[in-house]
Amino acid sequence: MFSYVEFCLWDAMDDSSNFQRNFSTGEVEVVGSAIYHKTEYRERRDHYAVFWANTPVTSFDTARDAFCGVYGGPAEPEAVKAGRCSNSIAHGWAPVGAHHFHLTLEAGETRTILFGLGYIENPVDEKFTAPGVINKTRAEAMMARYATDAQVDEARRALADHWDKLLSTLQLHSGDEKLDRMVNLWHQYQCMVTFNMSRSASYYESGIGRGMGFRDSCQDLLGFVHMIPERARGRILDIAATQFEDGSAYHQYQPLTKKGNRDVGTGFNDDPLWLIAGTAAYLRETGDWSILDESVAFDNDVSKAQPLMEHLRRSFRFTRTHLGPHGLPLIGRADWNDCLNLNCFSEHPGESFQITGPSEGPVAESVFIAGMFVKYGSEYADLCDHRSLPEEAAEARAAIAEVEQAALTAGWDGAWFRRAYDAFGQPIGSKECDEGQIFIEPQGMCVMAGIGKTTGQAEQALRSVEERLDTRYGVVLLQPAYTTYRLNLGEISSYPPGYKENAGIFCHNNPWISCAETVLGHGDRAFEVYKKTCPAYIEDISEIHRTEPYVYSQMVAGIDAPTFGEAKNSWLTGTAAWTFFNVSQYILGVQPTLDGLKIDPCIPHTLPGFTVTRRYRGAVYHIRVENPDAVQKGVKRVTVNGAPIPGNVLPIAKAGETVEVTVVMG
Repeated sequence: MFSYVEFCLWDAMDDSSNFQRNFSTGEVEVVGSAIYHKTEYRERRDHYAVFWANTPVTSFDTARDAFCGVYGGPAEPEAVKAGRCSNSIAHGWAPVGAHHFHLTLEAGETRTILFGLGYIENPVDEKFTAPGVINKTRAEAMMARYATDAQVDEARRALADHWDKLLSTLQLHSGDEKLDRMVNLWHQYQCMVTFNMSRSASYYESGIGRGMGFRDSCQDLLGFVHMIPERARGRILDIAATQFEDGSAYHQYQPLTKKGNRDVGTGFNDDPLWLIAGTAAYLRETGDWSILDESVAFDNDVSKAQPLMEHLRRSFRFTRTHLGPHGLPLIGRADWNDCLNLNCFSEHPGESFQITGPSEGPVAESVFIAGMFVKYGSEYADLCDHRSLPEEAAEARAAIAEVEQAALTAGWDGAWFRRAYDAFGQPIGSKECDEGQIFIEPQGMCVMAGIGKTTGQAEQALRSVEERLDTRYGVVLLQPAYTTYRLNLGEISSYPPGYKENAGIFCHNNPWISCAETVLGHGDRAFEVYKKTCPAYIEDISEIHRTEPYVYSQMVAGIDAPTFGEAKNSWLTGTAAWTFFNVSQYILGVQPTLDGLKIDPCIPHTLPGFTVTRRYRGAVYHIRVENPDAVQKGVKRVTVNGAPIPGNVLPIAKAGETVEVTVVMG
């Protein structure tokens, strides 16, 4: 039996480029069945890795060429063909860890070998036990914790218990096995992964340079905050510290230093409003108003620190003071769609689509940000109300009303909301355009914000989505796809038709359409949209979809693509948070508010009811929803512990209490 790992040299960019140095730095130590990787530990690093087994080793290798062969590789290693390793010690080149065990088993006999891969940090004054010999005390303690089958089994049980506790915050029983499986397990699990990793490192992201996105991380909170609110709190404060004093923000920041990426900088004008969205979600979940009083730096400069409430105020003010000729918010370098670059004019290969040229102009406007401003600006006004700031709340709502009116007029194209205006004042996402006549983003966000709900424009916009953007695998981002590169649009037109932002099925904003349908009471349509990209419901097309059948992908090839229905970029995507947010709060209708849980389902008429167990602010709510009249939306009555209550917002129970809730739709 053989084992094998390749060790990184601690710096992904340097590892893959600075070979003249790093082919000479690799160092290891071997003690028994433990292989210690200690490259650069002799100088500035205080950490090393250890790869071990709990069984005496027959032979080992720590040099890749020795194990794989000079012309070989892991698929057919020379050591495996030879039947043993050569006990090589790496001196530079490529350090690896490989064990060889010669085993003889009788018929029916079973043996277990435990392998572990660990990371150790030592205090600087405890790095060595002798000259050149690393201090292994902490590594030995780690290996001792996982030395037997029983210890590993217990650790795995503890891990399972940990996940059971996290996932038990919300559990659904609907009678639909696929829906229950997604809501109870995979939606929430993927939300945890995206919260931890953002978009920084996966099969599709190298982990180099990009770090954490300001917008991405704020949206990830929407699907995560109910599981570990205290970690969400810390993330909000970290994100806010990368904001500038004018309310704008670094578009990305590094999770280790928690400082903004200066190479990308600022100018993505939707970013500030996402901070309001994430903070408001935290407050609805926890009722922890103290977070607004936390002192938070601007641009990580503590001398400029202000309470978080002031950060939100400046987020709101930034959008309010950056309006264009039509009274719509300026787009800057881009909004949510990083590939819609209306101010950048990238003409030559190698030029950034986002930061080439003027990049932040006074003309190009975003109807999508207008929808955001109405939605999240209203949430900011609600926070002002709860902070006893009625004048500020009224002022905010007046500014929101002006932008809403601009969206209904300058932002309306006759049958749907326009996407934007370019740097020359020409409409994008309009019937006046030869391509890219209708986009998904403003239809979802504007209707979620309630824009056009009373005028009929919201209904018309969603009809246009169904007629012009919907496909059997999901709603595409735009139609018709761009067939040529447009200098005034940027990266969006650089992709072949049907891929990514150029008319791909962007799974991230499909939930916006589902959410929007619930705003109008369309439970059947909302659930239909939800199911089209939901992994559990498309298992029968796995040979087309081609990514894991339990997690969401960023993108599915659109109807214009030769590979229509094929997914890409699974796991790390804002789709995770938005789909869980959609199904739990908009479809099932279990909605945290500033004043308690609101129950407002919008479900397919064929669903006779469901039960949800929801842990909320320390209490446990057992919620039974009944749908005797087969309606899609509407609450007829609510009882709490057997007593009827007015409305559908549940009184906040004391921590530790269990509350029995019955909701009858009608």
